[in-house]
Amino acid sequence: MDRGSFSVEVILTFLLFKMYDPESIYLTRGNHETKNMNRIYGFEGEVKAKYDEKIFLLLLEVFGHLPLAAVIESKVFVTHGGIPVDIVSLDDIRIIKRGCEPPESGLMSDLLWSDPQPFPGKSPSKRGVGFSFGPDITCAFLEKNGLSLLVRSHEVKDEGYLVEHGGKTITVFSAPNYCDSMGNKGAFIHFDESLEPKFTQFEAVPHPNVRPMAYAAGMGSLFM
Repeated sequence: MDRGSFSVEVILTFLLFKMYDPESIYLTRGNHETKNMNRIYGFEGEVKAKYDEKIFLLLLEVFGHLPLAAVIESKVFVTHGGIPVDIVSLDDIRIIKRGCEPPESGLMSDLLWSDPQPFPGKSPSKRGVGFSFGPDITCAFLEKNGLSLLVRSHEVKDEGYLVEHGGKTITVFSAPNYCDSMGNKGAFIHFDESLEPKFTQFEAVPHPNVRPMAYAAGMGSLFM
């Protein structure tokens, strides 16, 4: 949500796919599917401009119940941000309470906010929430849980994706020309039966003339 000015159309399209064919799409929660981020970056303003507060609160409820991660064929771990620096099991993740806003620290926060770093160990995150985790932490998490690969998003990449940590971590970012200003490609991953990632890159296309974050309070909002 939030960074573009068509987030309402995006989430409603996803939910319609889910209603029509539940197995056609699986949604996970990101750090911007939260009340605080929605208020700061414009999703709240967009929903209220296009609908009303009731619809916004309903969407917040949906966000609160989205899973924080998914596992593909017992081998590929998918989450928005990253993995916790304290090595945990998949069962530890499964029991995280849903239907709530994320705390500022802890397992839920790490899954939503953390980022990989190229060197071993952990570091405080430049975001002020979560951590930066090294290849040793990735390997330990994957080994503990019998997994082979971490796939996450959360960061713009010039080519739409980046493979790190000796091939154990992939960042994939599907918003080309992020915020109409970054000039990056977008990408997605296809996994076949071998679970080898196949990347598809794409460029941005024109959209209606509404600037990014047009509904964000204090950022050139439509309400000003």
